[in-house]
Amino acid sequence: MSEFDEKAAEWDTPERRERAHQLADTIRAHIPLTADMRAIDIGAGTGLLGLDLLADVGSVVLTDPSEGMIEVARTKIEAEGVVDATAIVFDFPSDDPPAGAPFDLAVSLLVLHHVQDTVATLRSIHRALVPGGWIGLIDLDKEDGTFHDPDQPGIHHHGFDGDSLVEAAAEAGFVDAETRIVHELEKEGGRRYPLFLLTARKTEH
Repeated sequence: MSEFDEKAAEWDTPERRERAHQLADTIRAHIPLTADMRAIDIGAGTGLLGLDLLADVGSVVLTDPSEGMIEVARTKIEAEGVVDATAIVFDFPSDDPPAGAPFDLAVSLLVLHHVQDTVATLRSIHRALVPGGWIGLIDLDKEDGTFHDPDQPGIHHHGFDGDSLVEAAAEAGFVDAETRIVHELEKEGGRRYPLFLLTARKTEH
């Protein structure tokens, strides 16, 4: 059982719910969402971000490599009678694009720093999008390694430099890539860590 499987049942704290809602609003402010969009939430966990966006798009596929997280997401979808949302165990970039691809929008929250090869992951997302499709990826700005515990597994990056990530998105085939600081996470002791939003598009042709 993975660390995230163990945490899944207690993941949806009021703080995480509110943060996901605020960041969904940030995505709404910077990406033109439409009611016919097919969206995918990458590393969705229990689906807090993707389900918050569902009112603004046509459908959402929640994906995560953690079976525990996806089970919680499925339980919420069923219990709340949510339509046009599905949850599947899936791992970018190793798996092929999931059922429902290609998508019009791909979003993620605090996922990129958990993947070793950023460009390969962005290329995988690129392949899963329609021409003209959008990404809205939220993650840690470059930090000094104190955000996570030193022995926490699966941490491949201590945040990202915005310019370097824009270059990585371009290398993966995206255009009009931009990063902007959109939020701050406060950890115990009052230390604040900025979060950025990376937006970009797949070319129309």
